[in-house]
Amino acid sequence: MKEIPKRAEADPRYKWKTEDLFATDGDWERGFAAVPADMARFAEYAGSLGESAERLVSALRLSDEVGERFTRLYVYAHLRYYEDTGNQRYKAMADRADAMAAKLAAAESFLSPEIIALGKDTIARFTRESADLTVYAHLLDDLLRRSEHVLDAPREALLARTADLARTPEAVFDILHEADTKFPEIIGEDGSLARLTLGNYTSFMESRDRDVRRRAYEAMYDTIGRFRNTYAGLYQASVTGDNFYAETRGYASALEMALSGDNVPDEVYRNLIAAAGDFLPALHKYMAIRKKALGVDKLEMYDMYVPIVPEADARVSYDEAKRLFLASLEPLGADYAEKTRRGMDGGWIDVYENENKRSGAFQWGAYGCHPFVSLNYEGRVKDMFTLAHEMGHAMHSLLTWGRQPFTYADYPIFLAEVASTVNEALLIERLLADTSDKAKRAYFINYYLEEFRGTLFRQTQFAEFELLAHEAAQNDKPLTADVLSEMYAGLNRKYYGGGAETDARIADEWARIPHFYNAYYVYKYATGYSAAIAIARALLTEGESARARYLEFLAGGSSDYPIAQLARAGVDMSSPEPIRAALSVFAGLVDEMETLI
Repeated sequence: MKEIPKRAEADPRYKWKTEDLFATDGDWERGFAAVPADMARFAEYAGSLGESAERLVSALRLSDEVGERFTRLYVYAHLRYYEDTGNQRYKAMADRADAMAAKLAAAESFLSPEIIALGKDTIARFTRESADLTVYAHLLDDLLRRSEHVLDAPREALLARTADLARTPEAVFDILHEADTKFPEIIGEDGSLARLTLGNYTSFMESRDRDVRRRAYEAMYDTIGRFRNTYAGLYQASVTGDNFYAETRGYASALEMALSGDNVPDEVYRNLIAAAGDFLPALHKYMAIRKKALGVDKLEMYDMYVPIVPEADARVSYDEAKRLFLASLEPLGADYAEKTRRGMDGGWIDVYENENKRSGAFQWGAYGCHPFVSLNYEGRVKDMFTLAHEMGHAMHSLLTWGRQPFTYADYPIFLAEVASTVNEALLIERLLADTSDKAKRAYFINYYLEEFRGTLFRQTQFAEFELLAHEAAQNDKPLTADVLSEMYAGLNRKYYGGGAETDARIADEWARIPHFYNAYYVYKYATGYSAAIAIARALLTEGESARARYLEFLAGGSSDYPIAQLARAGVDMSSPEPIRAALSVFAGLVDEMETLI
């Protein structure tokens, strides 16, 4: 049986360097102890922002200074917790950071309503009087844009104090899902036992042995199913919270509230669902190809991830993955590639799985330091693409932090998946360009199709599920486990047609999706993927002009609205055309795959 190492046993060469944030936990404690004094400084500005332009500038600078210091504390505590979610010391530190974040939000909650109360005319006058306000121009414009949904100072302070309550469903989900739920041992292809984990589940599902896939699938969902009512209770609480905040702030729906932060109209979300629906025949055709290639009478849900081309059994070491990935970055220029190489070799990445490490992959970090990337690398080709994906996020962060002040250090979530997917698209295009072998080409096209299915179609299916769940709750329909499973099963049948079986187990898949606790987030994977395909094609065909536009985009952070930033990068996301164009690429690949298979 393969044993998963404990954190202390992990090879330090493949661990990220959290000491680049704080050398020791003691340093973190000293920094954390100073936060209350930082927060107390906000009190002197409450009720006086309208006295002068200098007063407003000072308050905004204080928010930046305190925010920058606290972000480092917050990120460090959570990164250490994610290394080993069973480590109670770091769980306590992360919990303390969460609680302090709520207090900090409450301490500066007066800023937005007071700035909004100043009105456009006073803000314009202050901007003329003080050049120091220029850097905050977009921030101020964004606040005034959302002014009708900002409450008065007492009610904003009250809502800020509910932040911990609002995070409770997600926090409990994480504990239940990541730490407390233990999965059984699975007999692998070689006949040995290995414990099923959230981290290695995909490897089992990609096994060439159908019995291995079936056993892993049943073990996963039978285990999840034992807690389905608990998961339903947690998700209903999360959705109820989303709808409560939307109603309290005067939005028509939680969807409108979620999209308003990026200044994205509801139509973009609904256009995505409609466009995906129009191209479902291509997805159904792909399912028929998969069924035929696998030679099965029925395409079960545990048959969805096994590669349908024999060469897909190839393994890729971490070092080889880095080499191939770096070679694919040629269209982005030598400087981008060198920064990426230094990051991969410089303690940015936590590479391998260890016991209780957070599953999946993510990128995070704090302004003034470097980005951090968490992987659970297993040597699959997919893991190589995950490396490319997360390093795209990391380079987006690095270039933004190098250009923008802390005010605009976080790029909008609507843009978050663009850089990561551009990296993946460049990698797959390079691999396709470097091979004339028919079997290898089929293999890479199969991978590309799976990326489309997993990102554009699957995330749109998730997006449609979120919309149905929130609308049901808004109409006072209880979100019981049975209701949620019926809803999800219906969507699964819609997206996969008659080509794949929708069984009782897959109907519970909603219970294990952590992104559902960040309402209306997943659609951005699909829209970002569409924009990225357009940008990658431009980089490969236009050369320097497209590279200049794209690198400028990567340095933009949140200094403008996302649709405007993408327009400058050459992509008009106010139209459904980029989505339809990406889906047309998928349809063309399906046709080629049919010929190759």
